[in-house]
Amino acid sequence: MTQQIRLTPMSLVERLRPILPSSAFSSVGKVRWLPGFGLPAAGFRRPAAASLPDTLGRIGDLELRLARTPREIKQAQRLRYKVFYGEMSAVPSAANAIARRDIDEFDAICDHLLVLDHKPRGGIGRAGPRVVGTYRLLRQEVAEINWGFYSAGEFDIAPLMERWPDLSFLELGRSCVLKSYRDKRTVELLWQGIWAYVRAHGIDVMIGCASLDGTDPERLALPLSYLHHFHKAPDTWGTNAAPGRGIAMDLLPQSEVDPKMALRSLPPLLKAYLRVGAMVGGQAVIDKPFGTTDVLVVLPVSKISARYIDYYTTPQRAA
Repeated sequence: MTQQIRLTPMSLVERLRPILPSSAFSSVGKVRWLPGFGLPAAGFRRPAAASLPDTLGRIGDLELRLARTPREIKQAQRLRYKVFYGEMSAVPSAANAIARRDIDEFDAICDHLLVLDHKPRGGIGRAGPRVVGTYRLLRQEVAEINWGFYSAGEFDIAPLMERWPDLSFLELGRSCVLKSYRDKRTVELLWQGIWAYVRAHGIDVMIGCASLDGTDPERLALPLSYLHHFHKAPDTWGTNAAPGRGIAMDLLPQSEVDPKMALRSLPPLLKAYLRVGAMVGGQAVIDKPFGTTDVLVVLPVSKISARYIDYYTTPQRAA
């Protein structure tokens, strides 16, 4: 089953061309997507996702499930905008700033995992649940028939996938949680959803960009060196940055790295990846538009501890 999107009228595209980022256009100048308008202008294909329960988990008023409608995806984009551009150092494109949403062409081909708060809210226009957490999930089979993985814009992941041709990859991205909901229960709900999705689709390897706040490698020497010395992937799972984009991570010798202090400097999401068995690639990449320094996380399902698998297989339904 595939979805087809009609080409956007050229008059609209030409009017918007001056404010569209270069990534909106293909190598021959045709528009690929319209930031701020939700869907790519060119046709795309997305095989149907595997059947999953309507609700993947519930804790009190919080429900975990995949997005079902364009409106829910827009809510996730608004949350991403608030976190990435409001709290962090990301600089929006003109179109994203106008829309007040974080949007790119990958939104149309991804599945969107949502944490929704069903607690009643007062005020006009506040009916329905509120999206308070989200993750973007992109399967290899979907990436390969469209425009690839988002991570490939920063990291040279092709050799990694070529080494493991019989394994199925899933890219995790655009993770964020509303500030007042950043606690154990929300994170555990998201991980429960990821694990349900992994099992339903027979995923073997999870990959994705994890970000350190800031673009000065010298100021990030401790966490980058810690990741290099203690969590660098072996050659069989290793990756480097895309040509011309890589920066070294071994900025300090191992003898000068205090693991406890380094761990305290890592963002919670990256620590969570490492806790369940993830590894990182051999180089980092500076992402100036987002104001971050990124590393590629590689997590083979076979490396995940059995205790985590058992824990996240059990539905979270605490009050």
